[in-house]
Amino acid sequence: MLRGVLPRLFGLWLASVVSAGHASEDTIEVGILHSLSGTMAISESVLEKTVLMLLQDQNKKGGLLARKLEPVIVDPASDPDMFAKDARELLSKKKVAVVFGCWTSTSRKAVLPIFERLNGLLFYPVQYEGEESSRNIFYTGAAPNQQAIPAVRYLMSREGGQVRRWVLLGTDYVYPRTTNRILSAYLAEKGVSPDDIMTIYTPFGNSDWRGIVDRIKAFGSEGKKTAVISTINGDANTYFYRELVAQHVDANEIPVMAFSIGERELRSVGIAPVGHLAAWNYFHAVNSPENKLFVKMWADFNEQGDVITNDPMEATFIGFRMWAQAVVQAGTTDVDAVRQAMYGQRIKAPSGFDVVMNSNHHLSKPVMIGKINSSATLDVIWQSINPVRAEPWSRYLPDSAKRTADWTFPWVCGGCIEPAFHDW
Repeated sequence: MLRGVLPRLFGLWLASVVSAGHASEDTIEVGILHSLSGTMAISESVLEKTVLMLLQDQNKKGGLLARKLEPVIVDPASDPDMFAKDARELLSKKKVAVVFGCWTSTSRKAVLPIFERLNGLLFYPVQYEGEESSRNIFYTGAAPNQQAIPAVRYLMSREGGQVRRWVLLGTDYVYPRTTNRILSAYLAEKGVSPDDIMTIYTPFGNSDWRGIVDRIKAFGSEGKKTAVISTINGDANTYFYRELVAQHVDANEIPVMAFSIGERELRSVGIAPVGHLAAWNYFHAVNSPENKLFVKMWADFNEQGDVITNDPMEATFIGFRMWAQAVVQAGTTDVDAVRQAMYGQRIKAPSGFDVVMNSNHHLSKPVMIGKINSSATLDVIWQSINPVRAEPWSRYLPDSAKRTADWTFPWVCGGCIEPAFHDW
C-alpha cells in the first residue's frame, strides 16, 4: 500500500510548498489541472502523477534555467465550471508558467477562453474531435485523422474484417458528437447508407448498459458485418465492457473499437473483453528502447507498485519534454517566447517514432491499433509506417475543409478560410 502512497505524498508535499501563491524567483511553478475525483478521475488522476514524475525527473537534472520546478495541483472534480475556476486561479493568482491538464473536450472548452484572455499555456494530452485551434493550447493527443478515421478505415479493410455496418456509441458531450459527425461524413463518402449507421449517446457515468448492448446485438444480426465505434469516456467504460462480457458479445462477430479506453481503464473491468480493439498513438506493449525507459521510469517512480502506462501518459511525456526543450531554447518561461520555440520541437517518443510539433499546435504521430488480450492489456496488431501529421480541421466537413491552422508569424491563424493572407 505504501508503494502507491509515497509518490502521491511526495507530490502533495511539493504542492504545499507553493500553496501560498506567489512564484519565487528561484522556482518555476507548473500547474496540474486534472480531475482527482468524480467520474473522470479513473482516467485523469494518473496524469497528475505523470506530471509529478516528470517534474521530479527534471529537478534531478538541475531543473530548468537553474531553477527548480514546483507543482501547483488543483482538483476540478470532473466539473467544467470547476475547471474554469481553477484555470483562472492557476494563471491569475498562482502565476504558473505552464499548465498540463484536462481530459474531456468539455473541460478544455471551459478553460480555453481563460487561457486566451490571460495568455496562459495549456498542454492538452488526450485525443479529441478537432475543429479547434488555439494559440494558447498545444494538443499532444490525436486529432481525428490520427485515430478515428484510420480506425474506421482499418475495420473496413480485409484485415479489419470488412465491416459494413456501424454503431457510433458515445458519452453525450462535444467530443463524441463531433467525432461521430466527422465519421458519418467519412462513411457517407465511402458509400455507407444512413440505414447502416446507428448512433447512441449516454450520460457521463452511465452504469446500465443491458438495453443498449441488446440493441447493438440486434443491429448486428441483420446480415452485414457490424462494428461498434466507442467514444465512451470515464468510468462508464467499466460498466459497458462488463456488459459486453456478460452478454457474450464476440469480438469476431461485433468488434468494439474504442477511442477512450486504454490499459489502465481495462484493469477495472474485471474480466478482460478479449479480442476487442482500441485505436491510439501508443500502447504500453510497444517494443522500443524509448518505451522500455519510459515504463521503467514510471515503475521506479511508483516503487514498482504500478507499472502500466497508456497513451495520454505518453502524450503528457511528449508535451512536457517539448516544453522543457522550448524553455531552454528561449532562455525564459515567457509564454510568447516559449510558444515560438515550440514550433519544430522534436523528440524520440516512447512509441519508438520521432514526433514533431507543427505550427498548427498539433503533433505528427504514429497511429496504432491494439487488441485486448486475456491479461487486459493491448497487443499492437497494426501501426502506420510513418507519423501522421494532425489535421485540426476535418477535410470531411465542408466548412472545415476550407480552413487552415498555422500560428507562425507572419501567418497567424487558427481557423482561417484558405486562402487567407494577413497584411502584417
